[in-house]
Amino acid sequence: MQYQKTITLRDGTPCILRGTNSADAAQVLSIFNLTHAQTDFLLTYPDESRMTVEEEQQYLAKSADSADSIEICAILDGRIVGTAGISAVGHLEKLRHRAEFGISIDKDYWGRGIGRALTLACIDCARTAGYSQLELDVVAENTAAQALYQSVGFAEYGRNPRGFRTRSGQWQELILMRMELN
Repeated sequence: MQYQKTITLRDGTPCILRGTNSADAAQVLSIFNLTHAQTDFLLTYPDESRMTVEEEQQYLAKSADSADSIEICAILDGRIVGTAGISAVGHLEKLRHRAEFGISIDKDYWGRGIGRALTLACIDCARTAGYSQLELDVVAENTAAQALYQSVGFAEYGRNPRGFRTRSGQWQELILMRMELN
């Protein structure tokens, strides 16, 4: 799937949103590891990433060629500062209407409108791909992300009080959210 759009951030800075490709692999891996080290709100720890640059190249190429999934990057001053994407929950007939959404942004760029822009881009792509439902999980303590998701139309449909267990042994409640796209 392809996507490209230039937006203006809250501070007036231009930001390019575009679908990733295999040439982005090293930067995408770098921003993945950085963002996963900056917050405890994401699914994995940076040291759990086992993907090589070559494997990331293959994954991004497959995503770029896909009709129902995409990885979008946010680029400021020639540097990837965040990524977001959608992928199928499953390809069986009873599941193919559902897509999952994920996002991560370098903490130095939080609060500038990049998260909203990437989220809206993924919603557009999910509609284009023909999905009728977009889903995500958000850590309950991540109130800023919850507010963003609610503001663009996601609604809570459940909670998992032991959704994540941190390395320090703490439980993190996950809020399950979804958006109907049609």
